[in-house]
Amino acid sequence: MTIKSKTSQKTLNQLKNITGHALTLGKLINSIRQCQELTQVELALKLGMSRQQLCDIEHDRKIISPKLAAQYADKLKHSREQFIRLALQALLDKDCLNAHVDITLKKTPPNHKSSPVRH
Repeated sequence: MTIKSKTSQKTLNQLKNITGHALTLGKLINSIRQCQELTQVELALKLGMSRQQLCDIEHDRKIISPKLAAQYADKLKHSREQFIRLALQALLDKDCLNAHVDITLKKTPPNHKSSPVRH
């Protein structure tokens, strides 16, 4: 997969040039925490995890699922797309796959519940 938007790819490349490394979900969460002037304990409580779990995520020692990433984005009032994309990218990077993720969230009508898949 590739990032479709040239602007998105350009922005990610600029961030990588400035910081010296690619943006990860852990680095994003760490930046959000610092901008909100929260301690790891405070943010961990907000996200419903231990301080050590948050520390491991911030330092990219722990990869979280896309589902958890979406929940954290909601709790932090940030982009679900970005959190999910970074969670998926971490899974690809862990397996040394040379791929980049681009996602678009589907719009679902209010009060829409998906029906279970039947086999």
